[in-house]
Amino acid sequence: MPVPVTPSPASAPAPALSAGRVLPVAALCGAVTGVLLGGPVAALVLATYGVLAARAVLRRRTHRRAALAHRRDLDRLAAVAADLRAGLPADGGVDDGPGRVARLARAAGKLADQTGAPLADLLERIEADARAADRGLAAAAAQAAGARATAWLLAALPLGGIGLGYGIGVDPVAVLLRTPVGAGSAVAAVVLQVGGLLWAERLGVTPGRAA
Repeated sequence: MPVPVTPSPASAPAPALSAGRVLPVAALCGAVTGVLLGGPVAALVLATYGVLAARAVLRRRTHRRAALAHRRDLDRLAAVAADLRAGLPADGGVDDGPGRVARLARAAGKLADQTGAPLADLLERIEADARAADRGLAAAAAQAAGARATAWLLAALPLGGIGLGYGIGVDPVAVLLRTPVGAGSAVAAVVLQVGGLLWAERLGVTPGRAA
């Protein structure tokens, strides 16, 4: 018996901001602002920070939507299994999408069709395993949160150095933006910051996250 398929509002195509559109706009806005405020070095710095900020917002939004779709798929899976247990027609199923839960549900439907295995048992097992995996992934993500917070704190330390410079009566921004040594230091600092943040992000990726 195949698993019933109905469109899922969470996974249906929605007007979303694409990275290919947002990141260039963020870079352009940062560059224009930098040119107006402090010249080419400021343009490079603000464009880079603009891209980093826009990328972080997009990734957070994408992860939130994926998690919501995953939870709704699991809820639908539980509802289908409960209907089958009660001998009712399963009117609502998981969506016909690329998610791992949807793929497993379709495979379970084919297996039940070919072998006569109880579909409700298969769906309940998929749901239980998926929820157990989610709990493990949530624990791993919580442990990685400290490392990510430390990386962002270290990336923000140069702002403290600039504030300290103003506190002792010098103008560090003018040095960074208008002298060759300062410009080289600013560019090197931005490159190191970006590299450090991307490396920390890579180390903090939770393996096995369901699609």
